[in-house]
Amino acid sequence: MHTITIANQKGGCGKTTVAINLAASLACEGSQVLLIDLDPQGHCALGLSVPDEQVDLSILDCLMSRIEGEPIELGRIVWQISPNLSLAPSRENLGTLEPRLANQSDADTLLADLLKEHGGAYDYCVIDCPPHMGLLMRNGLLAADETIIPVDTGYFSLHGLTRHLGTIQQVCERNGKMPAVRVLPNQYDVRTKLAREILSELRKRYKDCIFETTLNFNTKLKEGASFGQPITEFAPNSSGASDFKSLATEIIGRQVVPAGNTDLLRHVEKLTADAERLLATTTTLVGNRTTIESVPAVQEAVPAATRHIETPDHASESVEKLIAAGPVGAIEDDQTSEQAFHERIERKIERIYGVRQEGEVVIFLSSCPDAGEVHLAGDFNDWMPHTMPMRKLSDGDFEARLKLPAGRYRYRMVVDGRWSHDPHNPNTETNEFGELNSLLDIA
Repeated sequence: MHTITIANQKGGCGKTTVAINLAASLACEGSQVLLIDLDPQGHCALGLSVPDEQVDLSILDCLMSRIEGEPIELGRIVWQISPNLSLAPSRENLGTLEPRLANQSDADTLLADLLKEHGGAYDYCVIDCPPHMGLLMRNGLLAADETIIPVDTGYFSLHGLTRHLGTIQQVCERNGKMPAVRVLPNQYDVRTKLAREILSELRKRYKDCIFETTLNFNTKLKEGASFGQPITEFAPNSSGASDFKSLATEIIGRQVVPAGNTDLLRHVEKLTADAERLLATTTTLVGNRTTIESVPAVQEAVPAATRHIETPDHASESVEKLIAAGPVGAIEDDQTSEQAFHERIERKIERIYGVRQEGEVVIFLSSCPDAGEVHLAGDFNDWMPHTMPMRKLSDGDFEARLKLPAGRYRYRMVVDGRWSHDPHNPNTETNEFGELNSLLDIA
């Protein structure tokens, strides 16, 4: 079995999306694949329609049972997703593993030992790690034959890549195992000059450890996740599916040779030395980014003749219209079925992103994959954004939960210091500055 660990300490780089769709694409190539979720958020199960309330045993039970002396077989926790794809899910209680095993000398190799005993039934194992260095990521790294680092081709990705490569070097050097390390350009938008500059420079200087395949922005990846389907099922003829097929083919066809410590250290030193220079060359591009970046991954759904550049306050208003206008997923022949399919997608997107009320709690959820910080400002906090930061989730999502009395509220979002309305809330009004406020009615 060849074990591939997907890891990056930078949030919002699309780790879980890569893990799910790579595993599904390898399975479509005829390989038996095991996907292991090492992230306590459990998003692999969510993205594959495995109901959390029905997960009785998880990867935590397998790992803890090795310490407690009554081993639980891997087969007891695995869910069959498709004939060639299985999932070892996680739950929120996986986060208790580190404090429970803080003084356990062999805690870092629990997963590696488990896979040595039970990996014979699979050709590939894909491991999704949490977005921070700790016991869970160390287990993922030390179980790996190959570590893939997804890197979004944005401004802040280079420092994160340099730091993460150095961390892998330290962790693996201490344990005497060095997996092959590969960098995967992800969420690439060819329309932006910044992305093209960074990808070109990375390929020129670090071509030996970067995949030939580049994963492009594709709206169907998020749509598929919202329906609990990998891209291979949701939209098998999309460009997103084609990208992941290319990645799977490259992994299968390329012999992976573990990198030596000296080679990786030299690579880390090169990255460190060049990071500041490369960032300096791209700094001037940041202020001139094409504003269509605020609407990632819509170009596939939009005919070329209808694409245009939007202003920041109006770009996101077109997203749902563009998605509804373009081909989405496997559409049935009947026109009524097609319309119903589009309506289901729109309802699903509205349920996930935007603002909604659940009992006494109002939930704000927004997708800002390139943002470092997002704050809320509105009638409920005297328009003081610093008092209400939104919590950053995986894959670039931000969430805030508030208890608000009944009434109508106006609000805006502040994304890395830039004010805008909520792109996922269609209810707006023009304010005194000629910009848009989002509206929220609490019953």
